[in-house]
Amino acid sequence: VQLVESGGGLVQPGGSLRLACAASGFRFSRYAMRWHRQAPGKERELVAAISYFGDNTNYADSIKGRFTISRDNVKNTVYLQMNSLKPEDTAVYYCESQQGYWGQGTQVTVSS
Repeated sequence: VQLVESGGGLVQPGGSLRLACAASGFRFSRYAMRWHRQAPGKERELVAAISYFGDNTNYADSIKGRFTISRDNVKNTVYLQMNSLKPEDTAVYYCESQQGYWGQGTQVTVSS
């Protein structure tokens, strides 16, 4: 099983990024997926979740209305579209599968 995140980087406040998490080694379309983040000195936070079919999503209050989780069950990939980014969104972002597999994370830094 492998989960590989990509798309992180440095962006100015108010900017956008799209994270991707490519999955392999399991039947991706049968499992819910989640995005988490962890900022320096803070506990890990569940950011967003999506059902196996993609018809049900949930978001943390801190990002609601700015981030959108989606998935492509043909490409075995889950996405996190992040808009109106704020400095407090700076963190390492991880994807997790319902079975408990984790990716290595991708750094997102929001700074002017």
